[in-house]
Order: sequence, then C-alpha cells, then structure tokens
Amino acid sequence: MADDPFAVAIVYNINAGFRFMRNASDIIRTVSRHTLAYMLFSMSELFRHYEDFDPLDLLIVHAVLNANVIHVMNDPVLDEKFSSIHAVEPDVIKQGVSRAALSRFLSLPLETVRRRVTGLKRRKILEETKAGLIVTEQNAFRFGNNHELQKTNMLLLTKLLRDLKRAGINGPDDLRASKETASARKAK
Repeated sequence: MADDPFAVAIVYNINAGFRFMRNASDIIRTVSRHTLAYMLFSMSELFRHYEDFDPLDLLIVHAVLNANVIHVMNDPVLDEKFSSIHAVEPDVIKQGVSRAALSRFLSLPLETVRRRVTGLKRRKILEETKAGLIVTEQNAFRFGNNHELQKTNMLLLTKLLRDLKRAGINGPDDLRASKETASARKAK
C-alpha cells in the first residue's frame, strides 16, 4: 500500500467526528461525478429558460459573458462592487473577447463562431467594441442579469456543496491530497 501513490489514505472529518479513510482516486472520482452533475443541471436550466435559443448560441453568449467579467472576478474591489444581484457590470468596464479566442476556448471552428456571432449581433445580444465582443447590458434577454437563473444557480450550487460535504469533501484542503498524489505519480 505504501508503494502505491493512489493508496495514500486520507482521513476526513464530517460533522460530529471522523468518517472512513479514502484514497485520492476515490476523491477525484467523487468530485468529478458531482461537479459534472452540477454542470449538466446548470446547462439544462439554461436551455430550459432560453428554449428559443440554439444551445451553441447560448454557449457562445455565456463564454463571451465570462470573458467580459473575468477581470472583475479577479479584482476584489470590483468583485465586491458588482456583487449585488441588482448590480450589472456596465459595458464600459467589460473586457472584450475576439472571435478567434472564443474559437480556441470553445474548441469550435472559427467560421462557426463567426457565423453565430453575426446572428447574435443581429439580435442585439452581442456588440462589437474596440476591445472585442461584449454581451450588452441592455440585451433584451437579460443575459448576465437573469435573477431567476441566478437564484436557480444558488440552489444547484448549494446542492453541489451539500453533496460534496456528504462525500467528505468540505473544502479545498480535502482536495490537496489528491493533487499531491497525482504529482507523486507523475514524478515516478
């Protein structure tokens, strides 16, 4: 058992005491199952709410949204400033993204991205700026400011965290051993 890096035992605490021992590969599989379920439920809700949209268009819109505000999420001051459910990042602070970057990020052909972006611009969801594409704060479909989806996401995230806790994963420290074990395995 000591020779196998994946047999490294991890003891973790749940609520009122210690639970059983698990190895790193069990943790990786558990986290993968639960996070995949979270992503699929989230996508299902997104598709259900925006049923008049092609799923690929929704994927592009949300990839642009993410690129637009990634710098906000990485800046504690801006992140706090726009943390309210009623606060929307104004277009002037959004970081644009190119079609080529979207193509690479989503692993889609550039021509597909170009064609889809043209349609989304026509629907006044995306706008071209000097810095690249942004999802406009005034888009008629409330992308980036849909309170119903934000509340649903909170329910799904709560379920994910509860499920991970039940599986013995209370936070990032519980994942550290799986990273260390994977690093040890690569080194051999």
